[in-house]
Amino acid sequence: MIQIMLVTSLILFGVAIAITFIRVVIGPTFPDRVVAMDTIGVNLISAIAIVSILFQTKAFLEVILILGILAFISTISFSKFLERGVIIERKRDS
Repeated sequence: MIQIMLVTSLILFGVAIAITFIRVVIGPTFPDRVVAMDTIGVNLISAIAIVSILFQTKAFLEVILILGILAFISTISFSKFLERGVIIERKRDS
């Protein structure tokens, strides 16, 4: 019973990632695309956790951590770019 629920949720996460990817491609504005990419990251982390439960291993936990950190950093970078137009500010000596 639990196996069926896990496989069903994995399929639903795959469908959610596919629909969100369409939003990344077609999205009308850049902030919509940033939110969609962050949503893909969260759904992908959840799907990897389900795969880890299905395979009964802890090997994917490091992948989840790294993916979470990368998703967070990319969201912060895109939001800084939207706010200021640059990601890394440099002080210029005049």
